[in-house]
Amino acid sequence: MSEASPSLARYLVRRLLQAAPLVFGVLVLTFGLIQLAPGDPIYVLAGEGGDEAYYAEMRARYGLDRPLAEQLGRYVLAVLRGDFGYSFSYKQPVFTVILGRLPATLLLMGSALLFSTSVGLLLGIAAALRPHGALNQAVSVLTLVAAAMPVFWLGQLLIILFAVRLDWFPVQGMVSVRERYTGLRHVLDVLHHLVLPALTLGLLQLALMTRLTRTSLRTVLDEDFVRTARAKGLRERMVVLRHALRNALLPVVTILGGQIGVILTGAALTETIFAWPGLGRLLLDATLNRDYPLLMAIFMLVASCVVVVNIITDLIYTLLDPRVRYS
Repeated sequence: MSEASPSLARYLVRRLLQAAPLVFGVLVLTFGLIQLAPGDPIYVLAGEGGDEAYYAEMRARYGLDRPLAEQLGRYVLAVLRGDFGYSFSYKQPVFTVILGRLPATLLLMGSALLFSTSVGLLLGIAAALRPHGALNQAVSVLTLVAAAMPVFWLGQLLIILFAVRLDWFPVQGMVSVRERYTGLRHVLDVLHHLVLPALTLGLLQLALMTRLTRTSLRTVLDEDFVRTARAKGLRERMVVLRHALRNALLPVVTILGGQIGVILTGAALTETIFAWPGLGRLLLDATLNRDYPLLMAIFMLVASCVVVVNIITDLIYTLLDPRVRYS
């Protein structure tokens, strides 16, 4: 334990130092792309009824009249101090605005990941154990169809079927507008609104998880160490769960960690479809309003999350495979 801890600490420090240039590159690239986008944020700040003198004064107040290199340098220094700027449209510190929307996105993504991972593993294991059965064929067809559906189209289909036709779930929002529930009823109301967005976001990942688990487990079951475990007289459940599945999860964990960016993109579309009050809707509003500080902070947050998740994925990989060491 004493040897592993310093090794782990050194590994984490090295990975974070390696990630710093990447995050900085995302910052610079995002800043440049935002500056190239059409529109002028000054009209959001000052309205469209002012004169040129008023607009010039507002640009000077917010530093928008400075050269782009100076604006970028000031922003980088402010970020290093923990200051992400002031939202043009919300008239609040950017960090405060993001914190207000972050729980909704985490709830949506967490629910979608829990659904896709748990159900995907179960379906993948069942299909791998019966490669020539009807379940395997059904899983192949269903996962292929689910993987081919765009998020926005799948979300619309679920709304039409389960919200409009069957009236089982609400169409949009996170809570009921006409009711003010508290306690357990509030929790159940949020979960009721969560079903369709989480299902929309989770189905695409479910298809990937199922197919990857089935293929990986099917390959591992043909390995020599699995045949040796069976020859020793171990029960089939023990062979699958203790020996084969642990090795089969290695590529699954790797792919899942790399999918975080895709899930974040899907969450933005899903939140827009279902009017879910998370970072996806906030990103859309910030884009439409030319809210540059808010856009920059959201992109920085997403880039940082992808880096952190990849590091966590590597750590989980070492737990699943003791042969892998921190290096």
